[in-house]
Amino acid sequence: MPELDWDAAFLETLPKVRAAETTADYYRVLQQLDARLRDGHTNVYPPKELRSRFSTRPALRTAKVEGRVVVTRLLDPALAGTGLAPGLEIVAIDGEPVEAYAERNVRPYQAASTPQDLEVRTFDYALLAGAAGTEVELLVEDAAGARRTVRVVRVPQEELAKVAPPFRPFELTPLGDGIVRVDLRSFDTPQVVEEWWARWSEIAAAQGLILDLRDNGGGNSGHGYRILSTLLEQASATTVWRTRLCRPSFRAWGNAEGWYVSEPGSLEPDPERHFAGPVAVLVGPRTYSAAEDFAVAFDVAGRGPLVGEATGGSTGQPLMFALPGGGQARVCTKRDTYPDGREFVGVGVIPDRKVPTTVADLRAGRDRALEAAIEEVRGGAGGGWLRSAVGGFVPGPR
Repeated sequence: MPELDWDAAFLETLPKVRAAETTADYYRVLQQLDARLRDGHTNVYPPKELRSRFSTRPALRTAKVEGRVVVTRLLDPALAGTGLAPGLEIVAIDGEPVEAYAERNVRPYQAASTPQDLEVRTFDYALLAGAAGTEVELLVEDAAGARRTVRVVRVPQEELAKVAPPFRPFELTPLGDGIVRVDLRSFDTPQVVEEWWARWSEIAAAQGLILDLRDNGGGNSGHGYRILSTLLEQASATTVWRTRLCRPSFRAWGNAEGWYVSEPGSLEPDPERHFAGPVAVLVGPRTYSAAEDFAVAFDVAGRGPLVGEATGGSTGQPLMFALPGGGQARVCTKRDTYPDGREFVGVGVIPDRKVPTTVADLRAGRDRALEAAIEEVRGGAGGGWLRSAVGGFVPGPR
């Protein structure tokens, strides 16, 4: 980051730290400093006792779509009684225009690797966050331009768990015509692999397969690779990574310390399971970390098209350390690229077929990216996929 003078930023922050009157104030200062590094795997976390003051949200989800902040999902069905619904635009929060509110209260504290990552963190994960039990006032507008005020309460996670649909890292849904959709929402634990194996007979019998990684925030790349290995016919490369070499004598002599650069990883086909039919993978800005490692490896293997929007553009191995007051921070220790050196950290994994989300689709309950993935899989049925000379994929020979 040549545009950031880190030493100057550090010195500018010291007076703010000294002036912080509470532990909460101290962590907010550190989060502002951290955000200047623009890395989604470099973060400051307040102590557990303070997290309910920072990160409790109402039982709904929001996003910035086509430049407008909209409700995307109600986690608590009871909120429908307030008049809230997916597709409603949020015009103001607590009497302040939504963009101004976000710029003052949210964006300066978000560490993000790309513009799309920053947008997700600002207008989805953190927009309505605050202290548990407090109320937030939303001015919303419908498709006809009618406005009304709705008040919602920030709900602690343990209460939200009682009313919200349970989180499922794996979900299989038949779509008709022999096409199966599998939502892979997390690679945190081996559970997603175990469920993949448990449903293997249905997966293997499918005429086409769609893997949805749009809400997968990452976890352990190895879990994703075990799933991907069942789709491969031959070995394929995974990412290359580099990390700083720390040689104190070199620094004392004024010499550059340099980098360690890995060889590309290699992913072998599963010796017992193999799905040979057409596959498409759905990605978007909430596809993150280990899920991006999966997307890169899938892309390199040439197994099928990536469909949707650019991923969040952040992966790596964070180093955790303690902070005063009981909190923690982490700093990313490596940078990954495609095997050929192409960057996706700070950029995002770019889909072969770009299908942006629209407000009209949200209001109509339409998933245009999924429709496009179905088209791609149907087009590849019976012949696999070949990467074309101009990029993207074309149906292979039948």
